[in-house]
Amino acid sequence: MPDSNAFGAWIVYLLQKDGMLFLRGTGVTMLVAITGTVIGFVIGLLVAVARTIPIRPEDGAVKKGLLRMLRFLMAAYVEVFRGTPMIVQAVVIYYGAMQYMGIDMLPLTAAIIVISINTGAYMAEIIRGGIISVDSGQTEGAQSLGMTHWQTMVGVVLPQGVRNIMPSIGNEFVVNIKDSSVLNIISVTELFFNAKSTAGTFYHFFEAYLIAAAIYLVLTFTTTRLLRLVEKRMDGPENYTVIPGSQTDVSALVKLNTDLSVLKRGGGD
Repeated sequence: MPDSNAFGAWIVYLLQKDGMLFLRGTGVTMLVAITGTVIGFVIGLLVAVARTIPIRPEDGAVKKGLLRMLRFLMAAYVEVFRGTPMIVQAVVIYYGAMQYMGIDMLPLTAAIIVISINTGAYMAEIIRGGIISVDSGQTEGAQSLGMTHWQTMVGVVLPQGVRNIMPSIGNEFVVNIKDSSVLNIISVTELFFNAKSTAGTFYHFFEAYLIAAAIYLVLTFTTTRLLRLVEKRMDGPENYTVIPGSQTDVSALVKLNTDLSVLKRGGGD
């Protein structure tokens, strides 16, 4: 065992002794963050689209009442889960389900549920902002062609809106990587929980938590860079080649290129 004052030696020693423990904790952290973000995105997408369903004057009283009730429930869900800390939500859902519903969930299952529901509340507002950012003229044009509200959302608005909010989605994912640490309160064996176990075993808290901090930094830094690459790919090329000539000439050139591609594929077969 290293000398008590040898800081660097203790870092190496803890990694040698509990390196696999830190690695398993990192895996659980990423599993919870990725799964929770994906499910939360789906929840937020459904909530955002549901909250944008218009109430038209010609709608019947029953339909208007149902839509108003739906909007109220969606708004209440967003406000409750955005207005309370995730650590409190984890305790309420995990122990509340056990005490009042008789459901003894695995801590990992409870963690994914908590992060998914919490992320869904934030994603609902993020996606709603993305929908609003799309020019309303496109929605009106789609509806004038006879498209339903859902068809307009899926085919016209959401593809543009999601691209506009990609930075916010990425930021939410990074936040989930860090905020997963609060789930140690319900004994989820993620990175912080395992770092705490190592610190309690060897009584070197600073070194153990410093290792955990470094791993969190690597995870968030790498994730941020990968998400920026995805954003650039979605933007397409920076420069485009302008083809001179009339629309007829351009169409003929495109058709010629298509025919040549077909011939090349045929020759290769």
